[in-house]
Amino acid sequence: MISVWKFLTESSDGTMVPVALHEVLTEIKGALMIIAIDGPASSGKSTVAKLVARELGFAYLDTGAMYRSVAWRALEEGLDLSDPLPQTTRERIAQIATVEPISFGYLPKDPLPSQVFISGEDVTAQIRTAEADVAVSPVSADPGVRAALTEQQRTIGRAQDTVMEGRDIGTVVFPDAELKVFLTASAEERARRRHRQNVKKARAKGQPYTGLDEAAILADIHRRDTYDSSRKTAPLAKAPDARVLDTTDLSIEQVVSQVVALVRERQTPQPADGQPADERQTPQPTDGQPVDERPVRERKAPTN
Repeated sequence: MISVWKFLTESSDGTMVPVALHEVLTEIKGALMIIAIDGPASSGKSTVAKLVARELGFAYLDTGAMYRSVAWRALEEGLDLSDPLPQTTRERIAQIATVEPISFGYLPKDPLPSQVFISGEDVTAQIRTAEADVAVSPVSADPGVRAALTEQQRTIGRAQDTVMEGRDIGTVVFPDAELKVFLTASAEERARRRHRQNVKKARAKGQPYTGLDEAAILADIHRRDTYDSSRKTAPLAKAPDARVLDTTDLSIEQVVSQVVALVRERQTPQPADGQPADERQTPQPTDGQPVDERPVRERKAPTN
């Protein structure tokens, strides 16, 4: 049985106060794992993160939905979202991100969220409209919004084993994540993927594709890469300890397999010397002869 006293800590004035929720859950369940997947636009982050979460049974935290929820609330209130954002709008959207909790609903045995709520209101459908697509860009770039949602993301992520993807997860949101992966691919390949995805969506709706061609999408990707890497707040950057996976010539299945393998490596218990048991050197006696590694009960007593 776990003692309740493990969930209390002494404050500066000598009173006993509860420890953080994630510390309680860690005590009950064992060490929790955060997988941070970052990368530029159209590098496959979302698809890979969702498939990795399903493969491992981890929760998938849709950070994009959180920014969309704040953008939807701003639209509902009729805030001016023109670029640059007016100061009154910046103050209000930062307040929304701070005081209105965002949460997710999950179906049984499915790690991917099926519902999104802001202050308890279901906005699953509302945040996927064309209006929300436009509004989320200036809202997500606001420093006040990013700071507030970073705290919400940390609270949600620490409650369970979680896969998160974005552009600053491993550098800002969870710099201490157990595994950081940075996905990349050539700009040309990312443009091809985006174009194929857009065509597929149009066909699924029974409509002809009338969107941007690959050349226009490539130009947009170059623009987005420059913007994301140079923005002042939480720019796109690879964490120093992230594992880089170039997905240009890899299938989604291959990428997922590599990420899952990296997770399994970190889940494998390590001996005290930090080396896997099969990599440790066989101990040698001082005379240079191999040590008899058989269990003691299998050894014969030496004869004189």
